Amino acid sequence: MRAHAATLPIRILTHNIRYAANPPATGEKPWSTRKQLILNELNYNTLHNPEAFICLQEVLDEQKDDIMAGLGDEWAYIGVGRDDGKSKGEYSPIMYRKAVWELVTWQTVWLNENGAVGKKGWDAGSVRIVTIGTFKHNQSKKIMVAMSTHFDDSGAISRRESAKIIEKVVAKVTSPAPTSSSATLPFFLAGDLNSETSGEAYKILNNGSSIMQDTRELAKWLYGDTSTFTDFDDKTKTLIDFVFVGPRGKGDWALEGYSVLPNRFEDGVYGSDHRAVVVDGLLKI
Repeated sequence: MRAHAATLPIRILTHNIRYAANPPATGEKPWSTRKQLILNELNYNTLHNPEAFICLQEVLDEQKDDIMAGLGDEWAYIGVGRDDGKSKGEYSPIMYRKAVWELVTWQTVWLNENGAVGKKGWDAGSVRIVTIGTFKHNQSKKIMVAMSTHFDDSGAISRRESAKIIEKVVAKVTSPAPTSSSATLPFFLAGDLNSETSGEAYKILNNGSSIMQDTRELAKWLYGDTSTFTDFDDKTKTLIDFVFVGPRGKGDWALEGYSVLPNRFEDGVYGSDHRAVVVDGLLKI
């Protein structure tokens, strides 16, 4: 995408790609079959959007390697395996083009009572994380923060407390330096919340006093299905994957489009049990 006058067009794609299950679930094809579908989706939807960010969830180390190889050398990533802070367990990585964005700093925050690496929190069934990167646009020098996360599927308390942690983390990582006169840094949060819009975690992140807002409420154009989780049979359909932007009400973002992509075509193969969400926004420079 090319910069408009005083704005920077940014595409954000988030997708829970389903971990490489062995054996696969009923209706699920192995990762060896699914991976090209995911790579086609990622490459096609970022082809003419140099500033695009890709945020993924449920990515095992082998899947991360396959995706990076399929995207090519122009792409880099940030993220770690959630189980050990290295390569074990699922990643929630962020991919970006090195020639377009300079990585200023990044970190992983574990969503539990004390931030301990590799530990579950509250009633969670799994370890949960958020990946955070601060990026500088090489051409415009605009600085922004990107985040990718995956909340717990079984623990309502964990989801609620994870949302509270993320609000605190966002306030910290987007705050200007004490010696700076700059305003709060613009940011986005993308991922699988395992919370519908009626859920407590979603409401914490999207209430009127929150620092962020759901892009689906802001976009000029909405395209595609409403639900983002289909399982591998289309019998269960829920909206649990989101992209939020902020700071709310400050005019940093103008949202042009929001779409939910299909996860199955005529061959009947599901690329994932989730559908990708793609958002196009203009970031004020």
